[in-house]
Amino acid sequence: MKLYIALTDYDWYKFLKDRAGLDEVNFWRPNPKGFGALKPGEPFLFKLHSPRDFIVGGGFFIHSSILPSSLAWQAFGEKNGAPTLEEKRRRIEKYRRSSPSVEDYSIGCILLSQPFFFAENRWISAPMDWKKSIQVGKTYDTTSDIGKNLWDNVLLRIRGRNDIDKSILATEPTECYGPERTYRPRLGQGSFRVIVTDAYRRRCAVTQERVLPTLEAAHIKPYAESGPHDIGNGILLRSDLHHLLDAGYVTISPDYRFEVSRRIKEDFDNGEEYRKLHGSRLYLPSSRSDYPFPEFIRWHNATRFLR
Repeated sequence: MKLYIALTDYDWYKFLKDRAGLDEVNFWRPNPKGFGALKPGEPFLFKLHSPRDFIVGGGFFIHSSILPSSLAWQAFGEKNGAPTLEEKRRRIEKYRRSSPSVEDYSIGCILLSQPFFFAENRWISAPMDWKKSIQVGKTYDTTSDIGKNLWDNVLLRIRGRNDIDKSILATEPTECYGPERTYRPRLGQGSFRVIVTDAYRRRCAVTQERVLPTLEAAHIKPYAESGPHDIGNGILLRSDLHHLLDAGYVTISPDYRFEVSRRIKEDFDNGEEYRKLHGSRLYLPSSRSDYPFPEFIRWHNATRFLR
């Protein structure tokens, strides 16, 4: 297993450490760069900038994306490590060394599940081979002496915590899905939104609309009714179609077609533009493992769809 140590500032750490019950955080970078050092479920640790050469917490890697800062804020809010979008923008401009602007900055986002933060008396010293010249971060293998010692120290601090999935703490994750044997960490609402948006290539599954502010990651079975934050329970829809899905005026068929209830005309004496979409085949993710799961489609057909 690999782990990654990333540099961050004390204000980001302190802001999040003081917030209880976080299920996810967005570790953002001011420039739009991707991240490919870890697989889902592998540990991502936070090290403060010098002279505070300590590891102060971490989380488990879920997904990376490049997002407009406004969308990252809508998805994660204070879980971005700032109290307001305006303060986050100020920090982006500080790190970019740019003047204040109305630009919706694109930023690199690293989504982490089950974050943890250490009290100062539990901080871990940076590895002995950590160089002051490192500007972004460094990867370690837990089979190496340094990597194993570091991971053992982290485990000492987080074992027994009820907010961390015990299966993720094994040296090699065992809960896997699909032929690629990829561990799927537990998602929060923000991560669900971003992962569904990226899986559908930022296009509505019905209309192929690409204007990002109009698109929403919809739960097929609502979270309030025990529907999970899982890509198999998600679909990217234009906002009006999302509302119709929640209200039961549209649904998804088992063969992945879009169905519109006759009730939309009966109830509103309107809806012809939606009726034209009836029977159209959905535009689905490139990976079949990311398709909507049949169990959630069946639930929506039987429980929510108006006939």
